[in-house]
Amino acid sequence: MSTASPISQEMPGQSNTYILDASAVLRFLDKEAGYERVREILRNHSLGSCQAVVCALHWGEVALTLARRHGPVHQAQIIGELLSLGLEIIPATGERAVRSALLKARLGIPYVDAFGVELACDSPEHCFVTANFDVKPAVGEVQIEFLPTK
Repeated sequence: MSTASPISQEMPGQSNTYILDASAVLRFLDKEAGYERVREILRNHSLGSCQAVVCALHWGEVALTLARRHGPVHQAQIIGELLSLGLEIIPATGERAVRSALLKARLGIPYVDAFGVELACDSPEHCFVTANFDVKPAVGEVQIEFLPTK
């Protein structure tokens, strides 16, 4: 079974890969606590000095939240604007699903968030960015940047 990451690890000039979860993306969109930090990551991503990615499960949470708030037409527009920033959506493969399940079982973190933590496990240069403090048990496993509370 291959454990290779679909996240490009050798982007010239890249200093880090930031894995944004749904809470980070929604904080950015809503201009809530921590949105400046997410904006900075996205700006640096667009300049090529870092990479910003979102796992497919968190991307789905963003899409669902936007559809509930604004309806499908406006949701599609916002999703398109986010994608135009060059965000890479990382698929939830079967291998990642199993590794995420094991992280959930071992650490007791929410399953969807375990996907973000699992992506951060790919490299010590990866950092999971979240406003969800339920992932605190994973702090010793990977780099996690917690956005401020509301």
